[in-house]
Formats: sequence, structure tokens, C-alpha cells
Amino acid sequence: MERRGQPDYQLLGLTLVLLIFGLLVLTSASSIIALHIFNDSYYFVKHQIFFGLIPGILVGYFFYKIPTAQWQNNAVFIMGVSLTILVAVLIPGVGETYDKNARSWINLFGFSFQPAEFVKLGLILFFSAYLLKHKEHLANWQQGFFPALIVGLLPVGLLMLQPDVGTASIIFTLVVALLFFAGARLKHITALLVLGIIGFASMVAIAPYRLDRLTTFLHPELDPLGVGYQINQAYLAIGSGGIFGLGLGHSRQKFQYLPEVHADSIFAILAEEGGFMVTLIFIFILYFWLRRLFILAKNTSNDYDRLLVSGIAAWIMSQSFLNIGAIIGLLPLTGVPLPLVSHGGTSLLTTLAALGIVARVSQSANWRTK
Repeated sequence: MERRGQPDYQLLGLTLVLLIFGLLVLTSASSIIALHIFNDSYYFVKHQIFFGLIPGILVGYFFYKIPTAQWQNNAVFIMGVSLTILVAVLIPGVGETYDKNARSWINLFGFSFQPAEFVKLGLILFFSAYLLKHKEHLANWQQGFFPALIVGLLPVGLLMLQPDVGTASIIFTLVVALLFFAGARLKHITALLVLGIIGFASMVAIAPYRLDRLTTFLHPELDPLGVGYQINQAYLAIGSGGIFGLGLGHSRQKFQYLPEVHADSIFAILAEEGGFMVTLIFIFILYFWLRRLFILAKNTSNDYDRLLVSGIAAWIMSQSFLNIGAIIGLLPLTGVPLPLVSHGGTSLLTTLAALGIVARVSQSANWRTK
């Protein structure tokens, strides 16, 4: 019988802090665009609460009550559902295009959601079980590593058909991370990373708009009113914040100068209003939260639970890095949200569902965080 103790309240406390922080930043960042589009300054934050936070807490609690062995036993079914909804996005009349370059939404009965957000968690639940089942062959390229790679990268292929390069990058990172945590050989992982770089270069070469994004990343000043507009406005927002910021609610760039202030550009508004000091505090809270996840994974004796928590930590860490790195100019823009902060009901709901699983794992009585 599973031994259960108390959940990790420190981890839950840090999660609550990040949620409150995110809602405060979203309320300020989205107020002008919400007023302009919906005549309601609080539209996006209300949408975040009623379609992300509340259902996310309910689903997270439901997942918390489910023994992780149930996810392991139903891993194939979970992966089947994940692949099915990714295929559904590509079907005309089912999939919706909210971006001129990507078909990545499903609209059913007036309710829209991004299947790719569910697939991130679905892949972790499935691939962790798959790797444990084939662990004894994982060191062998032909019998273990390569078949696992093909299985793990199936969602990446479907995401590229949308195309959704940002989410595909996160899924690729998850596959690499889980292979590493499961004990795959480093030379095989290195070869995989080289193939990933080649694949990224190929995708850039065949799609002009991706090449534009890469060129913008390298030289945003070349087209300040075109493809370089978003990143240049983000730089203005971050630079305007200085050390102590302009103050909550006093951003200038949110007045429809900076695109996607409520979504993938929200970190720039955080830096503008909070300045370097508040931004640094946010980064430290995020760091300690992720550190807590990895400590939990390290001290969990069950191999499946260890891979689950490691995968969830790698997911949130890589997505945060992609979002923040793009806004400060370290990486090309990918359009991925900042976890627990950016507007996105599907993203928040899925993240809280994953944290429900983490809370379940943290109840194991035979581990103690340090």
C-alpha cells in the first residue's frame, strides 16, 4: 500500500506566491488592451481566473487524489489521446487559426483551447512510463535509444505541421531531459542535440517568416517598424524600468505600443513597472520553486515519480527560459507564455494539473527535502 504523509507545503507556498504575482502583473499589463478590445479593463484577468485558475485548482486537486501508478498503467491511452487532439487541430472546421502562421487551437461549442498545452503533460506521463519499461535497452542505440526517440518525437512532428515551433521546442527539450534522467548515454544525447540544431536550421531555411524572426533576433535594429518591432519595444520597456521601475500600473508600453503585453511579452511589462529589483525577486522566486521541484525528484524513491517530477520541472524551466530569453534578446521570439504569469487559461490549467501530480508525489513518506 502507498505510504502517504504531508504534501510539500513550501512548494505549494511558492506556487501560491507566483500565482498572486502573476495575477497582479497580468491585471496591470492587460488593462489597456482589454479596455480597447472588450471595453472591460479586467477582461483578461477575469478570464484567467474563471477559465484557468479555478478549473486548474479543481483539476489539480483531482489529479492530486489519483495515485501516480494509475498514470503509469494508462500511459498508452494518455499518449493516444494526446496525439488524437494534435491531429484534430489539423482538421478544417475543428482547428482554428488565431495566428496568421499557425493552426493551434480547437474551438468546440464556443470554448477555445490549445491542445498542445495538454500534450506537454501527456507526453511526460507517457514517456516516463515508456522509458522505465525499456530502461534495460536504453543504452543501446538501435534497441533502446532510437525507438524511444521516435516515440517521443511523434508530437513534435504533428506540432510542426501546425506549425508551432515554440511548443515543438519545449516538447523536444522534454524528450531530451527525460532521456537524460532515465539514464541514456551522453553520447547519444549529444548526437540528438546536434540533429536538433540541424532540424531547427532546416525549418528556418524553408520558412521565410522564421528566417525573419532569426534575423530580427540577431539584428532587431534593421527593421524597427516591421519584424523587429516587438523586440525593440520590449527593449524600451525593460530599459525604461531602470532599477526600481515606473510603479505598478504605470507602464507606457502597454498602451498598445508593445504587442502581446498580456501574453508572451508580459515579462517586459513586469520589468518596466517593477524595475530590476522586482524582476530579480521574481527570478529568485522562480529559481527556488524550480529548485524545490528538482529536490523532490532527487529524494523520491519511486522511479516513475522521479521521472514525472523531473519532467514537469524541465517543462516549466525550459518554457520560462524560452519566454524570458526571447524578451531580453538571448533567444529568438517563439511566442510561448510565461508559466503562471502570462494570460492563457489552457496553459494555467495544465500547469496546475501537473502541480497536483507533484503534490501527490511530495506526500511520499520516505523522502525529505533539504
